[in-house]
Amino acid sequence: MSITRSKSINTIYEECKDFDLVLVPDAPLASAINRRLDRPQFGPFAITPRRLAAQRRERAEDRRAFLQLISETDLEWKEAAYAVEVILACWEFRGRIDAILDYDRFATDTIRTAIDAIAEMDTTVRRLTEYSIDEDTSVAVVGETQLTELERSILPTEYTTIDPFADDSFDYPSFHIHDSPAAIIDTVLETITAETAENVAVVHDRTSEYGSLIRSALEAADIPYHGGIDFTDEPHHRAFLQLLRSAHAGRDTRVGDIKPLLTQIGISIDVEHDEKRLSHFDDPAIDWVLDFSNSIHTYTFEDAIEVYEDAADSQLTVFRDELTQLGIEDAPVSEAGLDRLEFYLQSYDVPIEHENDGVLLADATSAAHVDRPLVFYLGLDERWTHSSPRRPWVDQEQEFERNIRQFQLLLQNGQDQYYLVQDSTGGTPVTPCLYFEELLDEEFERFSDLDSVPRTRVFQPTQDGFEKEPVNVPTNEIETISQSSLNTYVNSPRDYFYSRLVQTPDKEHFKEGNLFHDFAEFYVNHPDQITADTLDEIATVILDEMKPFLRSVDYDVRRTKYRIGLETITDYLDTNPPQTDAFLTPDGGYGQNHFAEYFNQPVDSPTTEQWFENTDVGVKGKIDLVHSPTQLLDYKSGSKKSAKDVVKNSDIRSPTDKPNFQALLYLTQQRSEHPDQQLQFTFFHFLETLDDVIIGDSNIDDCLTTVTYYPTTHAEYIGSEAIFTELQEEAYGDCKKIFSKIDYETYQAFLDEHDFPTTRDKNELIESEFGHALTDRMVDAVGNYKYVKNGCKQALKYLLGIRNQNYFAEDLDAFETFIQDRLTELTDRHNGEERFPVEGPGEEPNYRYVDHRDCILEEGSR
Repeated sequence: MSITRSKSINTIYEECKDFDLVLVPDAPLASAINRRLDRPQFGPFAITPRRLAAQRRERAEDRRAFLQLISETDLEWKEAAYAVEVILACWEFRGRIDAILDYDRFATDTIRTAIDAIAEMDTTVRRLTEYSIDEDTSVAVVGETQLTELERSILPTEYTTIDPFADDSFDYPSFHIHDSPAAIIDTVLETITAETAENVAVVHDRTSEYGSLIRSALEAADIPYHGGIDFTDEPHHRAFLQLLRSAHAGRDTRVGDIKPLLTQIGISIDVEHDEKRLSHFDDPAIDWVLDFSNSIHTYTFEDAIEVYEDAADSQLTVFRDELTQLGIEDAPVSEAGLDRLEFYLQSYDVPIEHENDGVLLADATSAAHVDRPLVFYLGLDERWTHSSPRRPWVDQEQEFERNIRQFQLLLQNGQDQYYLVQDSTGGTPVTPCLYFEELLDEEFERFSDLDSVPRTRVFQPTQDGFEKEPVNVPTNEIETISQSSLNTYVNSPRDYFYSRLVQTPDKEHFKEGNLFHDFAEFYVNHPDQITADTLDEIATVILDEMKPFLRSVDYDVRRTKYRIGLETITDYLDTNPPQTDAFLTPDGGYGQNHFAEYFNQPVDSPTTEQWFENTDVGVKGKIDLVHSPTQLLDYKSGSKKSAKDVVKNSDIRSPTDKPNFQALLYLTQQRSEHPDQQLQFTFFHFLETLDDVIIGDSNIDDCLTTVTYYPTTHAEYIGSEAIFTELQEEAYGDCKKIFSKIDYETYQAFLDEHDFPTTRDKNELIESEFGHALTDRMVDAVGNYKYVKNGCKQALKYLLGIRNQNYFAEDLDAFETFIQDRLTELTDRHNGEERFPVEGPGEEPNYRYVDHRDCILEEGSR
C-alpha cells in the first residue's frame, strides 16, 4: 500500500463547477473551492452539510449544549458534559437524537434528562435532522465517505460523488530530521516573513510542544498568525486562573509557584526567593496576593476579576462574559467552583476573537485541507494518530479508514510540503504516526529508516539583537577551583558554566546546613554561652529562619530535629575539643555568622571556618573545623556515606555519576602545609542518629566517617610489617590462619616480586596475575587446601579494602595533576577558545545533580 495522491483543489473545482451545490466534509475545502468560483452564484456553492442546514457559521455545538444543560437542569457539570458528548456523538452516527437509548448502558435518567433538554435546543444537529436538499438541485459530494451518517441524511435521492483522490500514488517528500523542537521552529522561521505569512501554513499537534514554540517564535519575530490559540492561552486569562488556584493552595504556596502571575502583571521578584513560602515572604509588592488568598472564601468570581484587573491594569471582558454565560459570576470562589471552571475550560473550545491573517496554524487531528502554497508539517509522530471514540455505535474499522483518508489528504496540502521531524528525543526513538505503517511499504521503526535528510540547526536571528561594541579585555588564567565547583564541572562543564551565569533560588537544605555550621562555629568560639535552655532558644531561632521554606504542620517536628542536631554537635565538641595550639592564626573570620550577630559576640577562632586559596596546588575552599594540624572536620546535615563511598566518588580515572572531591581536595591542601604526615578528614553527620536519640540509644561514632591519607604509596603501606600483622590478627578467619603459618619475610618477598594491580574491583583483583600468584605462593608455603585458597581471597579483599577506603601519596599526586589539567581547560573555555561541553571526564552527566537542566540540550543538540 502507498499514499494515494489527492486531487488538487483546481482539479476538484473543475469536476464540480457545473453543479448547483457542492457538499464537502470540512469548511477549509469549501472556502478553497469557492475562491475559484468564476461565475455569479446565487446562494451557497461549496459548503459543508452542517452550515447548509444551519444557515449560519459552524460553531461548537457541544459547548452550547453544555451551557444550556447546566442552566436548565440540575445535572452536575461533569454529568452534563458526559451526556452532551455521548448524545451528540450517537446522534451524528445514528441520525436521531434518541438512538443512544437503544444501548442499555446509556439508557439512564441522566441521559433521558439531557435528551429532553437538548431536543428543545436550536442546534446544528437538530437542523441537520430536519433538513433535506431539494430534489431538483444538482448536487456533487466531495469525499462522501468523510461525511457522518447525519450529514449524509440531507442528500437528495440522486447526486454525484467526487473522489478527492486520484488513481496514482503520492511520492511523499523526504523527512527532514532535526535535533530538537527548537531546531524545527528555527527552520520554519527561516522561510517566513511578515510579508509572506499569508502563503504559509503550519500543521502540528496542538497539544505538543510545537504549539507554544511556534506561537512564541512568530510573536517574537512580529509575524502575524491565526489558529491554534485557546482561551486559556491568553496570558491574562492564564494568570487570573493561577491567582485563583494559588489562593486555594493555602499558606504553603511558594513564591516560584506564582512567578508567571507576578511576571504577567509586572512584578519582579529575585529568583533567590523562589522556594520560599508566600506566607513568610515580606514584600509590599505582593501583599495584595496574600490578602486575597487569606480571604478567598469571601470573594465571588466577579470580585476576584476586579482584584486582578486592578493589579494588572487590564480588563478581562471576555473572561467576565464567559463567567456570565456559565452563571457563576456571583458564585463564591470555592475550590469546588474553581475545579468546575477549570474542567469547563479544559473540556471546551471557548471562542475568542482574533484576526484571520498571517500564518495559518492548523491542528493535525482536526484539519484535512489547508489552502496555502507552502505547508510545514511538524512532528508527524504518534500524537498525530486520531483517538477514535470506543462507543457501541462507532464502527472502529470504518472510523479508522475515515481517519487514514483524512491523514492522506492532510499530508498533500500546498504546492510545497516540508515534513520536519525528530528522530529521537531524550535518547528514545520517535515513533512515526501509526498511519504510516498502513500507508508505506517500507519496514521502519523511526524516521531515519525512511527517506530522510538529517539537518543541522542553523541559528537564525529574528531581530538585530543587542548592540555590540568591541572591547579590549585581557584573558584571565583560572588559578584555583573549589570542591563544589570541581564537582559540578566534572559532572557537566556546561552546568558549571551556567552556574557562573544564572542565579539560583535559596535552597532549604543549604539554608538549614548553613545555620548549623554557624552554630558549630559559634560554639567553638563561645562554649560558655550555650546551656540547655540556650539550645532550646537556638532551635527556635533556626526554625524561624527556616519557616519560609517549611509547611506549618512540620514546625514541631523540625524544632525537635534542630534541638537534637544542636545537642549532637555540642556533645561531640565537648568530648573532642579542637587542639588549639598555635598552629593557625585568626584570619578575621570568613563571612557572617548568624549566631555571632544574634548573641553580639565575635567569632575569631583560628580553628573554625578557615579559608584557604593555594595557587600552587590550584585549590581553594573553607574548612569547617581544623581539629588539629593533621585532622580536618566537616559538618554535614545530610545522610552518612561510608569511607569507601567517599573514596569511590572521588575517583579521577573513572568519575562516578556523583563526583565529590571534597575530602581529596582538602587533604591535598593540608598535605601542602604538613607534608610527610598522616592526615585525616572526618565528615560529621550530626543528624545521622536522630532516630536513635529519640529512643535513647545513640552513639556519636555512628555520625562519623573518616578517611585517612597515608604519606606513602599503597604498595609500600601494604608491604609494611604492621599490615602483615593485621592479616594475621584482624582479617577474616582463613586469612588469619594461613598468614600465621608464614613469616613477614616471605610476605615481603612476594610483594617485592609482584606489583599490586591498579584495579578497585575485588573480582578483578582475585582473577588477576597478582591474585593467582599469591594463591600459588601460599599453596606452596602452607599446602594445597581449600581453606588456603579461600584465605587468599580474603587477604586480597582485605588489602583492596585498605586501598578503597583511604588515600595514598600516588592518589594525591594524581589529583594535583588532575586539578592542573582542569584549570587549563577552564582557562581555555573561560577565554572563549572552546565551548563548555555538556559531558565531562565521566562522559554522560548525571542529570539528577545538574542544577540548570532546562539550559542544557540533549545529545545531538549541543
